Amino acid sequence: MQKSILLITPPYHCGVLESAGTWMPLGMVYIAGGLQNAGYSVKIYDAMSKFHSFDDIRNRIKDHDPDAVGTGAYTSSLYDAIRVLKIAKQIDPEIITFLGGIHPTFCWEDVLKKDGNTVDYIIRGEGEITTTDLLDQVFEGKIPDVPGIAYVNDGRIICSEERPLISDLDALPAAWDLVEWKDYSFKTKKNSTLAVVSSSRGCTQQCTFCSQRLFWRQKWRARSPQNFVDELEHLSSTYGVDVAMIADETPTCDRQRWELILDLLIERKLDLEILMETRVEDILRDKDIMDRYAKAGILHIYVGAEAATQDALDRYKKNLRIEESKQAIDLINNAGIISETSFVLGMPDETPGSIESALELAKYYNPDLAFFLAIAPWPYSDVYPELEPYIEEFDYSKYNLVEPIVRPLNMTREELNRNLLRAFREFYIEKLEKIDEMSKFKKSYMIEVTRLLVNNSYLSSQMKGEMPPGAKRFIEKYINKDSA
Repeated sequence: MQKSILLITPPYHCGVLESAGTWMPLGMVYIAGGLQNAGYSVKIYDAMSKFHSFDDIRNRIKDHDPDAVGTGAYTSSLYDAIRVLKIAKQIDPEIITFLGGIHPTFCWEDVLKKDGNTVDYIIRGEGEITTTDLLDQVFEGKIPDVPGIAYVNDGRIICSEERPLISDLDALPAAWDLVEWKDYSFKTKKNSTLAVVSSSRGCTQQCTFCSQRLFWRQKWRARSPQNFVDELEHLSSTYGVDVAMIADETPTCDRQRWELILDLLIERKLDLEILMETRVEDILRDKDIMDRYAKAGILHIYVGAEAATQDALDRYKKNLRIEESKQAIDLINNAGIISETSFVLGMPDETPGSIESALELAKYYNPDLAFFLAIAPWPYSDVYPELEPYIEEFDYSKYNLVEPIVRPLNMTREELNRNLLRAFREFYIEKLEKIDEMSKFKKSYMIEVTRLLVNNSYLSSQMKGEMPPGAKRFIEKYINKDSA
């Protein structure tokens, strides 16, 4: 009899990602593709995007009666992910449960020590091949001998060898047929259908606070331009996708490859807008082809400025100069593309003055969007030993870059939070007061972004507070009127 697998996203929310759009769980789309090819019956249940409750999840598991339930977790969603698997075990202890994602990849021992009765197997690293190999052996009644897993056997925690990184990303199947497309949209574009896609995996940078480069072992691999653009064309023509977010950390790493992607996008004239992030250095490298970015449908580019001083950038090992960030953001702006950056703040030596400096630097950079984030001390990050003595919050669900976890020497966490929110508010209010100076496209985009921030994000209370006359007029003219 065909075995059934139910993949479930944990219903975690913190008012950040969900304010801009509903983002499909791309990792599960790939896991499901591998399982389908191996003959399993697979369903993806995106409880997070549906804003479903744990009771909803319980009912869905009962209805599907799966042989295995899998989920994934980053640090802040870990508790909810484990609760999903606990519900599965409560319904039927014979259900095989497995957990993947960044946090379990590195903290598998801690997870199994605490929740080894709930989590049967942890998938470490890339899961497409590992998950299928694991379930094949488990359903054959074998004790699994599979690279890239950890589990408890007879009271002992077993961790197998690392699985080599997947060499041919073009060959990975994606189960786009399992996606409930009506659930996914980019909220600044009415009636849009949003896909999350991947053109490459990995990052060769050394940023000390980052988790992604560790997960990908500081290596970079890419799909071929033809394979990637073929997929975008398929999503557009088959499912009506008109917005795609490239999930890669560094999609533009290889200039020749990236140029081919841009040329193919321009040639095929897809009705598709693309959101992406990349590195400052790659934007500077591509200053002569920024017009091709725009022609190819690149709508929105995020680059990480990260710090307000050169000392802090060096401390984070960003390999970046402040003036370079300014030049890159100017290039994005001049191409008519939405520019976004962020500052990771809240280190032990942070002060109100240093946050003010970050605000002033953000104004100097002049991106369309800037975010002032509280550093999250991922327990596996390079910067963790430095931050550990200052950690005051040990609830992982708050490790979301919004809520301060680390207490600086000269501020309380509450003071840090107030200063971060004030920086955001002042930056954004200044933007609103200059809204009529923007191009028609950017003005329309910023109106939609403001509506989201005012009504849907963790920043909503700040946006609804006392405002200068110019910003207040903007809110009343464009936001309150449309929200009424």
